[in-house]
Amino acid sequence: MSSDEFRPLNESSLVEYIIATPALSSKLGDVSQLDNLQIKEVGDGNLNFVFIVTGPSGSVVIKQALPYIRCIGESWPMTKERAYFEATALKEEARLCPNHVPEVYHFDRSMCLIGMRYLEPPHIILRKGLIAGIEYPLLVEHVSEHLARTLFFTSLLYLTTTQHKRAVAQFCGNVELCRLTEQVVFSDPYKVSEFNRWTSPYLDKDAEAVREDNFLKLEVAQLKSTFCERAQALIHGDYHTGSIMVTQESTQLIDPEFAFYGPMGFDVGAFLGNLFLAYFSQDGHADHENDRKTYKKWILQTVAETWNLFHKKFTALWDEHKDGPGEAYLPAIYNTQELQQLVKQKFMNDLFHDTLGFGAAKMIRRIVGVAHVEDFESIKDAGKRAGCERQALDFAKMLLKERRKFQEITEVLSSVQQLHS
Repeated sequence: MSSDEFRPLNESSLVEYIIATPALSSKLGDVSQLDNLQIKEVGDGNLNFVFIVTGPSGSVVIKQALPYIRCIGESWPMTKERAYFEATALKEEARLCPNHVPEVYHFDRSMCLIGMRYLEPPHIILRKGLIAGIEYPLLVEHVSEHLARTLFFTSLLYLTTTQHKRAVAQFCGNVELCRLTEQVVFSDPYKVSEFNRWTSPYLDKDAEAVREDNFLKLEVAQLKSTFCERAQALIHGDYHTGSIMVTQESTQLIDPEFAFYGPMGFDVGAFLGNLFLAYFSQDGHADHENDRKTYKKWILQTVAETWNLFHKKFTALWDEHKDGPGEAYLPAIYNTQELQQLVKQKFMNDLFHDTLGFGAAKMIRRIVGVAHVEDFESIKDAGKRAGCERQALDFAKMLLKERRKFQEITEVLSSVQQLHS
């Protein structure tokens, strides 16, 4: 079933929609029994309605984009077209890395609705697992695989310039979501904004210091320029620990509605930055039974291993396809092993510094901007929460301003431990 005009679905109209849509009803069982479907609305994000629908022989997730930001209301309008970009990105990422992206069963552009695989229990949002202190032994392997494959195969290292431009054009309409990122990541935290909030009064001076740090503002301007102008690869655009569902064996990337062709480091940095936020929040979740010290080591180890394994997998893909169609470095020009190695070193070094800068910017905005993270928000004691947030903020400001001095991820971890000792 498809409709020529958008209408928000509720539980009863959703049942009618599913019965009329074979791509969805076939996943749930006998249509004659679908009147008693179980429907649960679980959208705890900022933008969409999300329903889990369970039938006699299966379940699906239905996600519908709203014409405004859900957590704020109709006073902040938002394009429904983001559902098109999310569905398109999910299909492209699933083509490149099928083991770590949920399958899309159905997309209805006029209804801004996506029907996709239900990630059954014990899948949980990674952020919740990190708050609970759960270790995930395959997380590094899976995330580095997803990052390496989705970023490499959508870049000029693999594509011709013609293919790349065509792909860029497909996503360049995702303007409003990009503008939202520009506002909440690169603008609002550095000025007085009605949307900003922080743990007041504890962080009042810290928030003011961010707004008055001229060198920080210069560096943020450069990152914003890179974000807006560098169509390097298809990026997820919201690659944080709330966009990943996990079990001990499975890792699934969800919610790529911010997807567009942008700088690779924005995705890698978002993931590592959110791991750092989880790290700095741990003292607020420690108790007499578990001081979280072992877990903090595991988080830092995960940061290091994610970058190192991503680096290894990405450069291995580069080596494997060095004589392929990619037009970034033509073999006739980069025709010696030494020159090829120099090119690769410079590319990965630049990507590393982008990663650190974007990761730091994502951390800052989660502490003094509009949308915070549960890692800190779930710490009930405001004074204790502010102490954790201040350490994270101080580290992020340093990392953003001094990122170019770091050559290895281990050096970054050493600086974390010095600040946090």
